[in-house]
Amino acid sequence: MLAASSETLPAAQEDIARAKMTSRDLEVFYGDSRALKGISLDIFENEVTSLIGPSGCGKSTYLRSLNRMNDGILGCRVTGTVTLDDEDVYRDLDSVQLRARVGMVFQKPNPFPKSIYDNVAFGPRIHGIVERKDELDHIVTSSLKRAGLWDEVKDRLDSMGTGLSGGQQQRLCIARAIAISPEVILMDEPCSALDPIATATVEELIDELRANFTIIIVTHSMQQAARVSQRTAFFHLGEVVEFGPTEDLFTNPREKLTQGYITGRFG
Repeated sequence: MLAASSETLPAAQEDIARAKMTSRDLEVFYGDSRALKGISLDIFENEVTSLIGPSGCGKSTYLRSLNRMNDGILGCRVTGTVTLDDEDVYRDLDSVQLRARVGMVFQKPNPFPKSIYDNVAFGPRIHGIVERKDELDHIVTSSLKRAGLWDEVKDRLDSMGTGLSGGQQQRLCIARAIAISPEVILMDEPCSALDPIATATVEELIDELRANFTIIIVTHSMQQAARVSQRTAFFHLGEVVEFGPTEDLFTNPREKLTQGYITGRFG
């Protein structure tokens, strides 16, 4: 589904891709200001979808609307629909249920001031996922392994998560997010605070995780979008100008505005 028009993806792609989340005519208002203007997108299962565009174009607002992170903002109003497996996230699911299914990793690594173990164990404990200590141990170990952090921290699980390097902290936050087995992971510029080596590690992790999760990533780096995502949406002034397979969008954009952005003429 192309957000800015009635065009659709080629039939072959539609056959193998299933929309995990959708938004239809989604609009977000902060007071009288309209931040998103009629966004209609399909987010496909077990793919990485990148959201790109200049600062202030609505990428993060859209991302946060998918798990209702905007709910706590005074004066914020949302219209249109967002669905997760055909369930309306604003009408059929409460926010706690939703955030157990749609996890989030933020721009700046934000480990809790707890041990590495307790950072990962926090979600399963809060949501009552496990009853026994050995079950919790298994989830912590498995999550750290999936986040590519286990070998680096296995001998110091009682150490504070805040004592890790920036790249390790971000992988700890990813481990914390996947510990409750969400279906979708939202990532808001997860590498912007990291050095190139840590960024490469997180990008490799994102590529591995899409086998089990649907991932949506906001990024200012078009190179990163090209490396990690299967589809890309280009946002501008609260609208989606173009959406489609990443390679097509970068090599043969349909819209002049998209071409201008990816060639650096503005942004």
